[in-house]
Amino acid sequence: MNRPTPPPVTTNGNAPDEAASRGSRGIQSIEVGGQLLKALVRAGTALPLKDLARAAGMAAAKAHPYLVSFGKIGLIEQDPTSGRYGLGPLALQLGLIGLQQVDPVRLAVAELPALAQALRCTVSAAVWGPLGPIIVHVEQGPTPVHVAMRHGTPASLRHTGTGKIFAAFAPTAAVAEALAREGEAQALQDPVFAAELETVRRDGLSRVRDELLPGISAMAVPVFDGFGRLALAIAAIGPSALLDLSPTGAQASTLRATAARLSQRLGAAPATPSDGAT
Repeated sequence: MNRPTPPPVTTNGNAPDEAASRGSRGIQSIEVGGQLLKALVRAGTALPLKDLARAAGMAAAKAHPYLVSFGKIGLIEQDPTSGRYGLGPLALQLGLIGLQQVDPVRLAVAELPALAQALRCTVSAAVWGPLGPIIVHVEQGPTPVHVAMRHGTPASLRHTGTGKIFAAFAPTAAVAEALAREGEAQALQDPVFAAELETVRRDGLSRVRDELLPGISAMAVPVFDGFGRLALAIAAIGPSALLDLSPTGAQASTLRATAARLSQRLGAAPATPSDGAT
């Protein structure tokens, strides 16, 4: 006589459905208290209890017990003079360890395939190398672009969208040295180039139309790390007829959104609504 097969169980004795249910259920009090930590990150400064609670969307009486518990483990600390609450030593240690574990290039490369499809053009990521900006990854888009751009290709600081991002945001001494190697030793003293770099800093976007190759345009955006340093540049390149270089256009907005998402994953503070909007 065949015995009925018992239902499968997990190693802890729970049926699969029950285990899945338990695994997907979080601890609500932690999620609620986490809003206080998020509010401090958004504020970027220590806050009084009333302001912190309001920023987290809760009453001060509800927020206070969470802050006491967070203080006991070092996530929050209260200034004994002002009474304001700020991030504690454990929060700072977690942030620093997180920054050490993040690979900017790996994160950027993972974003590029979807970005190429969204922009319908070729996209690339570049970092600062020993001699200046260098392309580390190229993702071809639906529209082929016949440009000699591949992994390891250097990017001109003065004549490419990628290079102009580094010229605008990288340390001036390093930029000047790299420009000299390109035969552009006086570039930073050129009023036209200096004004262009100011526009790049203001817009958070560089734009190049038919500069190196007729009929080919490009634009690029900066990605910053948690210390405010330029980590890499993301660029889009395509036929001039298909690449909208307007700083308020849909393609520029998509490019900026990708850069902002990467910057936040690297620890940079979220951009304010006005950043890069002009």
